[in-house]
Amino acid sequence: MTDLMETARPVGAGRTHTGRIAAAAGLAVVLWASAFVAIRGVGHALSPAPLALLRLGVAAVTLTVIAMARGTVRVRLSREAFLLIAAYAVLWLAGYTVALNAAERHVDAGTAALLVNLAPLLVSVAAGKLLGEGFSRSLIVGSLVALGGTAVIAAGATAQRDWAGVLLCLLAAVLYAAGVMIQKVTLRHVDGLTAIRLGCVVATVVLLPWAPQLVGELHTASTGAVLGAVYLGVFPTAIGFTAWAYALRRMDAGRLSTVTYAVPAVSVLLSWLLLAEIPTAYGLVGGVLCLTGVALSRRP
Repeated sequence: MTDLMETARPVGAGRTHTGRIAAAAGLAVVLWASAFVAIRGVGHALSPAPLALLRLGVAAVTLTVIAMARGTVRVRLSREAFLLIAAYAVLWLAGYTVALNAAERHVDAGTAALLVNLAPLLVSVAAGKLLGEGFSRSLIVGSLVALGGTAVIAAGATAQRDWAGVLLCLLAAVLYAAGVMIQKVTLRHVDGLTAIRLGCVVATVVLLPWAPQLVGELHTASTGAVLGAVYLGVFPTAIGFTAWAYALRRMDAGRLSTVTYAVPAVSVLLSWLLLAEIPTAYGLVGGVLCLTGVALSRRP
């Protein structure tokens, strides 16, 4: 019924609807870009898994409060919908977050953002194969260029710690892409707020074995580090993922993922302004190649 009503709207309403999708996607991009910088700033005080637990726990509480205010806390889910939510909660919300937290202990925020931004390319390939969104020659060319960019970044990883960071970023990109694909299917069964709220709850439960370590690290962490972790839970996670789910439910997964091209640029800028960090020459050249490859892959 909702889809029929949307198609029956006048042109002005359609433009407003498109504007809301663009605004939601843009909000997610800005908040996710800030997350790379916040993780880098907080990562010295909290270990990867405990930081992920605190971030997702805060997000789960925030989204539950929002759901209570809207009267949508109690929902009925099919077994299929719950399994899909659980799958992307483990892969994307928990797995990706831990992998990224660990990666940013080895590489700067800008380089991490550049490498993780290979995820849209992976989403495009997977969406073309699994969701019937199609392939093109430009997708193949873009893939090769992006892989070349990754090789350049890896070539600059002279130390073992750098290599660990590169590999962890690539793992995060794969988990990110898998999560987007599963979430796209999930949103056929449940609304975006419910999907991300329950996903955060599931991810928090999965990470509970690290609760004792989190408690111990919170005793020695600075107030700024704790506030940074809370920021990660409320804004990039609760608000950012909800905005993304809103847009993802209304657009093709591959097409929407192209808006994340802007994440590395914003992350590099914020990292430079707030942390006085900037990627190495290898990181910048390789990052440009990665983004160029991703852009080429989405040409019609």
